[in-house]
Amino acid sequence: MVCHGQGQLAARFLARFTPIEREDRLFVAPEGLSRYYLAPPQSTPFAAKTPIGASWMTSEDREHEIEDYVGYLDLLHDEIFSRVDRSGVRLWVLGFSQGVATAARWVARGKVQADRVVFWAGILPPELSPEGAALLAERAPLTIVLGTEDAFAKPEVVAGQESLLTKLGVPHETIRFAGGHEIESDVLTALANRGVEK
Repeated sequence: MVCHGQGQLAARFLARFTPIEREDRLFVAPEGLSRYYLAPPQSTPFAAKTPIGASWMTSEDREHEIEDYVGYLDLLHDEIFSRVDRSGVRLWVLGFSQGVATAARWVARGKVQADRVVFWAGILPPELSPEGAALLAERAPLTIVLGTEDAFAKPEVVAGQESLLTKLGVPHETIRFAGGHEIESDVLTALANRGVEK
């Protein structure tokens, strides 16, 4: 299960995982429930050329939006595992950018029991409770991936996240790569291969 970032669409985000595609892997990319224009709509009919993105939530009616997407992800999870034998697969949950907070909230509040959780280029939700952190800790080690040139991964933000996870008792590893706010295919491949070995 791979959760996209702010302003992305699931279909385009899914393309980032083609380097680790295999016959025995199923990638599910749910899409944030709110779509919007990424730029002011053009004057063409139906704004056909205006790029569109999706968002998991905004600050408006925040708690209800979180409840909505956690419920949506739970329903999607149940639908998948009504067709796939859960005991026969390893379930990874990966969040990218805004999708990190989405994935963290889903693991902390929803039904999912992931075998591995990866937070890529994003930050934890500010309201993460000790109870929610305990659920993340069950998926040890939590893997955090950050680009050294990522403008959003400022040293003070990274240090704050590390401190919070340590305080909440969440075992984690942090992987840094030379790059920006992106899914880097070599790091993704190395993570996927390591998951196979374990």
